[in-house]
Amino acid sequence: MSIKIITDSASDMGMAARDGLEILPMTITFGEQEFKDGIDLSHHEFYEKLVEGDELPRTSQITPFAFEEAFQKAVQEGQEVVAITMSAKLSGTWQSAVTAANEYKGKVFVVDSENVTVGERVLVEYALRLRQEGLSAHDIAEKLEQVKKKVCLVALLDTLEYLKKGGRVSKAVAFAGGLLSIKPVVAVQDGEVVILGKARGSRQGNNLLVQQIQQTGGIDFSMPHVLGYTGLSDALLKKYINDSEALWKHGVERLEIGTVGGTIGTHVGPGAIAVAFFSL
Repeated sequence: MSIKIITDSASDMGMAARDGLEILPMTITFGEQEFKDGIDLSHHEFYEKLVEGDELPRTSQITPFAFEEAFQKAVQEGQEVVAITMSAKLSGTWQSAVTAANEYKGKVFVVDSENVTVGERVLVEYALRLRQEGLSAHDIAEKLEQVKKKVCLVALLDTLEYLKKGGRVSKAVAFAGGLLSIKPVVAVQDGEVVILGKARGSRQGNNLLVQQIQQTGGIDFSMPHVLGYTGLSDALLKKYINDSEALWKHGVERLEIGTVGGTIGTHVGPGAIAVAFFSL
């Protein structure tokens, strides 16, 4: 029996079609306009609208009905399904998938990635690898549950402005952070976003990011790994890659790079860089 991997667009898998993969879009609302993430709103278009607007957009979880439609179609076509969602602590999308999957016991398996954006993406990439190896949906889901705690997502933010707009830091903190060029380093731990530290300036921020990656015990280069960036330019990411060359030069010939979309971009704004990998 063939396997279909289904995920949400918060995984930032990119726009290109992939064999055996279906991406269900989150809804992003700017004012009165609703867009389907990755369908009628690209990541580039999202950041154009974000930097031009005064108010933050709103993001909406995927409904049980949307998952039900996708699951039903796959099962009717004789497929088993592994659905991988963004962290249940960050969105109701996982619960929507679980609700829809109740009708398809033994055929649809739902995995809470306990992550988001490129951290979720590396788990989906691993699921696609296991699918190619011929594992059943049950065994793929079981493997993902075993390894997902090894997924590390660490990110460096360029600004506190969007955290201020979203009410996550005060105006005073954001103002002081702007004056001092404070760059927070954040991670996803146990499905939640946490601040690991703060640095003054991009160079110190890059150094702190490298330190946090080293503290995980190292990168397992035999597993998927992805770097991502927010905004309209990858200049800050290129600078980080150059500054942290020692992390990569002996482990991999080519780095996988992608853009981070609206689900996270809404809250961190442009200029953020993120690194996702499996720890050793």
